[in-house]
Amino acid sequence: MIDFKKAMDRLSDWEGLRTTGGLGQFGTAALDSPLQEMHSAGANPGNLRMFAYVPDDLPDGAALVVVLHGCTQTASGYDYGAGWSTLADRYGFALLVPEQQRANNPNGCFNWFLPEDTQRGRGEAASIRQMVGTMVREKGIDPRRVFITGLSAGGAMTSVMLACYPEVFAGGAIVAGLPYGAAGNVQQAFESMLQCPSRPAREWGGLVRNAAPHDGPWPRVSVWHGSADKTVIPSNAREILKQWTDVHGLKAAPSAQETVDGYPRQVWLSDTGEELIESYTIPQMPHGTPLATGKADFECGAAGPFLLDVGISSSFHIAKFFGLTKAGARPASAPREHAAASRARLPVNAHADGPEPEILYGEVLDKAAPGYPRHRQQAPSSRMDIGAVITKALTAAGLMRGK
Repeated sequence: MIDFKKAMDRLSDWEGLRTTGGLGQFGTAALDSPLQEMHSAGANPGNLRMFAYVPDDLPDGAALVVVLHGCTQTASGYDYGAGWSTLADRYGFALLVPEQQRANNPNGCFNWFLPEDTQRGRGEAASIRQMVGTMVREKGIDPRRVFITGLSAGGAMTSVMLACYPEVFAGGAIVAGLPYGAAGNVQQAFESMLQCPSRPAREWGGLVRNAAPHDGPWPRVSVWHGSADKTVIPSNAREILKQWTDVHGLKAAPSAQETVDGYPRQVWLSDTGEELIESYTIPQMPHGTPLATGKADFECGAAGPFLLDVGISSSFHIAKFFGLTKAGARPASAPREHAAASRARLPVNAHADGPEPEILYGEVLDKAAPGYPRHRQQAPSSRMDIGAVITKALTAAGLMRGK
């Protein structure tokens, strides 16, 4: 049984992160973001905001990358830090960047651990799917070239989307995330993040196969994790790989290994030699997205809290794995840059090597309300007593005895 007091102590750093601007907020850089808010044509049962970026003169049939931020981050902050809009300009693809609302989760996390948000046709998963449909219809996206990636809670939600909508996504990249089905309640969420109970590959794969009426083909998957991650421990990457090698019918051992930008990469190949799964483990890196900042074709983004300049750009290599950097893409010689890019680079936050407050259970669900979507209570705009919020939620979940 997990020590919830210790888990709550780790989550208490949230207030300090909030006073420093949160994860990847980047101050005024967000004001210069190229992302534009849109409104999905769907019912938006998960009550998410929709942001997008479509480079100038993007032709019909371009690819789309869905980018999911981590806890306390915003769409614009994570895009700026991870460099996705820079890559979109450089290589000619569109972005969809959903954003969590504090009314849904006071810590800004996608609710990757709630069954009502992680099933096909329901909640936040359904909202993201509707947003993809809006982009395909309104922006001329090739529905065969839709990809998804995310960090931490966004990485776990990436697992959700790949499992629940495998016919929608050609590929996905999970950065410091968790496998699909790792948690269905508060206790399991903590256990998966901090202890990661092992399961047989067939059991993990079965969770994906049962999530949607789909028999293949399956999305290609890229997995990234730091070996010093104490927030979502690295064994979660092992379980993700077990899940997706089983789904693809691949052997547990990788087909090949190599060194890329100084870091180990493993790859699993199909019978025809196609790369179906790749895995990067970044030695000594804590929780966050690996970056290589700079102006070169293989560099982008800006270092900040949980956006770590370790000399390899996960965003670039993920785009490469998706096939978005091949010849014929837009030349890298004249990319658009954010107005804020000329400012001095922000230092990595002092909390960057500490635990991220991955999940916060302060939302109130009115499950008795007629019809779906559910009604959610608006989070207060004033500063919250984080300990009281977590304690109240754990008590309501039956995991802590009330006073």
